[in-house]
Amino acid sequence: MVAQTLSDLEKDRVIEMAWEDRTTFEAIQMQFGLKEQEVIDLMRTEMKPSSFRMWRERVQGRKTKHEKLREFEKGRFKCNRQRNISNNKISKRQ
Repeated sequence: MVAQTLSDLEKDRVIEMAWEDRTTFEAIQMQFGLKEQEVIDLMRTEMKPSSFRMWRERVQGRKTKHEKLREFEKGRFKCNRQRNISNNKISKRQ
């Protein structure tokens, strides 16, 4: 299991990403190599039972947690409502 090789800091980040509504399981897999079931198992072992049940109820069937179910731009992990940065002199430096 990949979750056993994660550091405590990485586990905290996975849990944080799993709680976020707009972060897909595919994004977590891309960054940490954990499949959806492994994320669920990690959440089950790292959280209090009541917190896990609350999270599980929340994400079950949620369109934003699965890339295939998303209605808006597929392939993006960034929220589509996030503003683009323009006139940023620092990013244009060579």
